[in-house]
Amino acid sequence: MMRQYELVERVQRYKPEVNEALLNKAYVYAMQKHGHQRRASGDPYFSHPLEVAAILTDMHVDEATIAVALLHDTIEDTTATRAEIDELFGPEMGRLVEGLTKLKKLDLVSRKAEQAENLRKLLLAIAEDVRVLLVKLADRLHNMRTLGHVPPEKRVRIAEETMEIYAPLAGRMGMQDMREELEDLAFRHINPEAYRTVTERLADVFQRNRGVIAEIEKSLSALFEKHRISAQVLSRQKKPWSVFRKMETKALSFEQLSDIFGFRVIVETVDDCYRALGAIHTTWSMVPGRFKDYISTPKQNDYRSIHTTIVGPSRQRVELQIRTREMDHIAEYGVAAHSIYKDTAGAAGEVSHAISRDTNAYAWLRRTIEALSEGDNPEEFLENTKLELFQDQVFCFTPKGRLIALPRGATPIDFAYAVHTDVGDTCVGAKVNGRIMPLMTELKNGDEVEIIRSKAQTPPAAWENVVVTGKARSAIRRATKLAARKQYSGLGARILERAFERAGKTFSKEALKPALHRLARKEVEDVLASVGRGEISSPDVLKAVFPDYKDERVTASTGKTREEGWVNLRNAAGMLFQLPGRASRKGRKQTDKAALPIRGVSGDLPVRFAPEGAVPGDRIVGILQPGSGITIYPIQSPSLTAFDDQPERWVDVRWDIDEDMKERFPARISVTAINEPGSLANISQVIASNDANIHMLSMLRTAPDFTEMMIDLEVWDLKQLNRLLSQLRDNPSVSDAKRVNG
Repeated sequence: MMRQYELVERVQRYKPEVNEALLNKAYVYAMQKHGHQRRASGDPYFSHPLEVAAILTDMHVDEATIAVALLHDTIEDTTATRAEIDELFGPEMGRLVEGLTKLKKLDLVSRKAEQAENLRKLLLAIAEDVRVLLVKLADRLHNMRTLGHVPPEKRVRIAEETMEIYAPLAGRMGMQDMREELEDLAFRHINPEAYRTVTERLADVFQRNRGVIAEIEKSLSALFEKHRISAQVLSRQKKPWSVFRKMETKALSFEQLSDIFGFRVIVETVDDCYRALGAIHTTWSMVPGRFKDYISTPKQNDYRSIHTTIVGPSRQRVELQIRTREMDHIAEYGVAAHSIYKDTAGAAGEVSHAISRDTNAYAWLRRTIEALSEGDNPEEFLENTKLELFQDQVFCFTPKGRLIALPRGATPIDFAYAVHTDVGDTCVGAKVNGRIMPLMTELKNGDEVEIIRSKAQTPPAAWENVVVTGKARSAIRRATKLAARKQYSGLGARILERAFERAGKTFSKEALKPALHRLARKEVEDVLASVGRGEISSPDVLKAVFPDYKDERVTASTGKTREEGWVNLRNAAGMLFQLPGRASRKGRKQTDKAALPIRGVSGDLPVRFAPEGAVPGDRIVGILQPGSGITIYPIQSPSLTAFDDQPERWVDVRWDIDEDMKERFPARISVTAINEPGSLANISQVIASNDANIHMLSMLRTAPDFTEMMIDLEVWDLKQLNRLLSQLRDNPSVSDAKRVNG
């Protein structure tokens, strides 16, 4: 176990003016508090925070962060309190230790909601102070290094969580070495057989290629010396998890991998990076499509480097990374490399610490925190965050040259939402590199994307299955919910207007406010939407607003009123029926004043059509479907008999067709055709010549002489449909054609 003076010496190597008093005090306090506690391995528990501190010294963090690492388990696992740590080490240290304590459960969560809530806490804590992330990742790394002492079932769960959250998070924050080790440790526990196989193959390849690696290093060094470029050439081998993931995602065998070995070229300046690149490309051939300049366009985690692949000295592919020493430091330590230290005299020798927040890694974190405030449920947040953690990136530009970084596989829709939520919500099209392209187009590095917008646009729910960014997915869900709520609220308002009018009352939203508690709703809009969805009936609202109101309408149980022997029904929308039986429905009169105007599925009401369809010119009726709006039936539909004893669900509706907004409507016909070659073609020709569209066709019965088929059409109105049926009956290939009404 590392001794007190050894820890101080490790920090002094990179920070000579270290605050020894703070480290000594934290060391002694944590050791005393943990006392005789033991880990699962049997080692003293204090060895764990000490190893966490040692990991952080390799990142060259300040002594305040080292002290927090020593103390991070004291509140959780000992008699230490926040007040005690505040008194001894200052409130800043107390806040950090308590913040890590609140995140302790993240180590052991198994349920998705708990994991999501704890991930929220982690990201919020990191946003406040990045030292939380540094200590948490170091804590997880040491736990992973000693995971073999944990029971097998718990071991796999912790390894999976590490692979899903911690390793990608380390990568997102630019800590590549930390990410690779976490992935490697998790891989060996999640899939030990695959890990063993890949590791053995890599060791074998390394032995066989040792000479080739040395030759390439020698050739590159000689080249840079010739061009008077001060450069250090280092070989590196892909990690087992990286190899396994590439084999899986690209369906490659081990022998097909061409980049198991790579070489890193470390130079002094940015100018040297491009000079080295020029020397390499003028000496050996570049592999097309394998060049990336992350110096001019850094990754979101602040990674900067030039990547290129060449056909090297031995005629094999050689993958190269060219970077400065500063870039290499940032690539290894990420946000930890952006630390700014300021020693200030404070209580108990407290050291203040600031982190530059102008980094790309912090920009990503801020966007993620914004997503937290949008009100997604925990499971959605976890799903969206994982999506962004795992994705590689492409870089695209707005027409004004603004750089937008997106996950690989992103579409113009993702791009629009990355620019601004309003841009995404109003997106109707996109130009990619000056050409109009489908919104599902997968964007590539360097694409210039111009979004075409319309204020009348509402994002379709289907977009949710197209986009890849969490921000776009959350915004689409939110916009879809708001649009549906607006439709249901509008329908509910119209239903209540007619119900209040029939009761001799005046409807207003203000009148509903005093009754909100009786209706168990927080806002008036909630009441209107609930009425529109069929969750609350209009008589219930009337009774809540006017407790003395008595509904004199027919009840579903008796089927009669006190005054009349025949049924005279009025529903909440002001509809009048004369029942019983279908005949009275057919013979009823429609009152335009009371009826809700229907424009089709693209109108401002939540409307859908019955399977048999309805077209302008039909006399129609609406049935309120709880949770899904109104279903429109033609008045002669036999399906309506199922709702005869549910008068509260009937809604009087009328067509309100806008001539400027062309929309087809569904209708179903049955055609009996002569069974001979060309019959179907003749029928299709008649339908097409009448400007109708076949939506679906099915064969109901086939006999030697006749075939009966059901055709779902889309037509403009009843006149067009009747003309089409008449022409089908006159066709020599058709025996009979008729409309299906249920």
